[in-house]
Amino acid sequence: MSAILIIDDELALVRSLSFALKNEGYAVHGAHTGAQGLAAVGTVQPAAVLLDLRLPDMSGLDVLDRLLHDQPELPVIMISAHGDTRAAVQAVKKGAADYLSKPFELDDLFHVIASVLERQRMSSEISFHRQAVVGSGELVGQSAAMRELGDTIGRVAASSSGRVLLLGESGTGKALVARAVHAGSARAGGPFIEVNCASLPEQLIEAELFGAEKGAYTGAHQKRTGLVALADGGTLFLDEIGELPLALQAKFLHFLEDGSYRPIGSGRALDTDVRVVAATNRDLAQEVRLGRFREDLYYRLNVIQLRIPPLRERGADIVELARHFAQRYAREEHCPPIRFSDETGQVLLAYPWPGNVRELKNLVERLTILLPGRLIVPSELPHEITATAPALAPPARFAVEANGAGARPIEHQLAAAERKLLEDALSRAGGQKGRAAEILGISRHALKRRLQRLGL
Repeated sequence: MSAILIIDDELALVRSLSFALKNEGYAVHGAHTGAQGLAAVGTVQPAAVLLDLRLPDMSGLDVLDRLLHDQPELPVIMISAHGDTRAAVQAVKKGAADYLSKPFELDDLFHVIASVLERQRMSSEISFHRQAVVGSGELVGQSAAMRELGDTIGRVAASSSGRVLLLGESGTGKALVARAVHAGSARAGGPFIEVNCASLPEQLIEAELFGAEKGAYTGAHQKRTGLVALADGGTLFLDEIGELPLALQAKFLHFLEDGSYRPIGSGRALDTDVRVVAATNRDLAQEVRLGRFREDLYYRLNVIQLRIPPLRERGADIVELARHFAQRYAREEHCPPIRFSDETGQVLLAYPWPGNVRELKNLVERLTILLPGRLIVPSELPHEITATAPALAPPARFAVEANGAGARPIEHQLAAAERKLLEDALSRAGGQKGRAAEILGISRHALKRRLQRLGL
C-alpha cells in the first residue's frame, strides 16, 4: 500500500482528500504546516507528497527545496490556488513531479498520482537494471574461443542491427554476453532489461512484456508498464526465448517487425525503440520442425547469431575463471581467497563441466565458504570431478563416518559440515539471522543464500 503525505493548511481539504485516497487503496497522512510536513517525511516514508504552495509558516517552494535536497527521488505534486499557475510551473522547474490547480476533480488527482508513481517505478527499475549492467563485470578468458567471441561481440555491439540471437548450453554465460553487447553499443547509456521467459507464468507473460491497462484482466488493479516500454532506448534481453508460448509468438513477431505493440486492454498502439537480444539453449531450428516455434519468428530473431562455447572447449580459461571466482567470493565473505594446486588445476581441466561456468562458480563458492584461504588439493574436490582424473586425485571418499554409518562422497560431507555450521550459528543466535551472520563472519545476504541452497 503506497503512502501519500498531504501538506496543506486547509483542514477540510486534507480530510476530504484523505477519505477519497483511502478509498483508492492508499495510506494517507496529513500535515498542516511546512515544519510538520518535513518532520513527517522521515516517519511516514511516503511514496508521493501533495504539497500546497501556500502554508502558514513557510513557502511551499521552500518546503519543496528541503524535500528534494533530502530525498531527490521523492515525487512531489504541488497544489496551487487559482491564479498561482506561474508559481506551480516554477515548482516543476525546481523538480516537482506535477501540479494541480484548485479546484480540481478527484479523477484528475487520482490520474496524476497514478502517473507519478508509475514514472517513479519505471525510473527505479531502469536504475536497477543499469546498476546490474555496470556491476556485471567483464568476460573472463584468453582461450582462442573466447578471443573470437570477444571480437564478434565488439562487431555486433557496434552494428545497427536490432536483433541478436545467442546460442549455447545452460550455464555458459549468455546473460553476461548480452550485457557485453549492450555495454559496447551506442545504447549503453540506456536501460538493459532482462526477462527469463521460462520463469514467468504463461498467463502473465504478455502483461509483463507489453503492459496492461487497469482492469484489463482479473487482478489488474492498476495500470502496468511492460518491460518493452522500460527498455525504450536500450536493450531488451529475452532469455530462454524457446519457452515463449506459441500464442504470444505472433504478437511478439508483430512487435519485432515494426516496433509497435498494444498493451492488454488498450485500444492504442505504442511505439518503442529497443535492441532485442534473445538467448536459448534449445535447437530452435529443430523446434520449428516440431511445430513448437514459429518459423517466421525464428528467422526474424536470427539476424545475427552468436554461439557461446561450453566451458569444456575453453582450455586454460577454466583455471583462470576459478581464480577469478575465488577473488570475488573472498571479497564477499571477507576472507582470504582459496588457491589451487597445480594438480587441482589439472583435475579441473580434465573434468567436462556439464553445468558449464555456473557449475564452476558454485564449486568455488562452496570451497570458499568451507575452506577459506586454503590451498585446494584434489582430494578436497567433489568425487564426480576427481573421478575424471584418477591418476592425479586420490579417492574422494571417506572410509568410515564418525557415526559408523559408512562412506559418503566428499560433496555430501561438505554439505553436512556447512549445514551444521549454519544450524549451530542460528541456535546460538536464537534464530535471529542477522546475529547468526555476525557469528559466522558473513553478510546477512550470504547467510540467506546458503540457507536457501541447503533448504533450511
